Amino acid sequence: MTLSPVKTGERLRLRLKLCNFAAMGPGKADLLDALEDTGSISAAARRTGLSYRKAWMLIDELNRAFRDPLVSTAFGGAGGGGARLTPTGATVLAAYRRLEQLAAQAGADEIALIQSLVAEEPAPPPAAEPPSGDESA
Repeated sequence: MTLSPVKTGERLRLRLKLCNFAAMGPGKADLLDALEDTGSISAAARRTGLSYRKAWMLIDELNRAFRDPLVSTAFGGAGGGGARLTPTGATVLAAYRRLEQLAAQAGADEIALIQSLVAEEPAPPPAAEPPSGDESA
């Protein structure tokens, strides 16, 4: 089994610790991108492979982590509901995407070096399980 090469943009995944209860990483950024495109939490959840509940919880976590919410919502009804990025949300998402690009550019040589050391084939598993305890007695 030959290992598949990883796309260059997928080799580095940036995760920012925002506070003691929230972080921003590629999954939340993808969710915000999808929300911006669809205008709907449920559609954004489907696009990113999340349940509606999980998407809602991630958006709530982000909204609570910033001084101003990143996403505003309108409840459904005759005209339907919806969700959109606030100006703060658009700013945070754009800054995160720029940071991803800058990090990938800054680390390109190191990423290439590490990637050059990755095996073309996975190593076989060990023949036996390692000892589970002190068997020197």
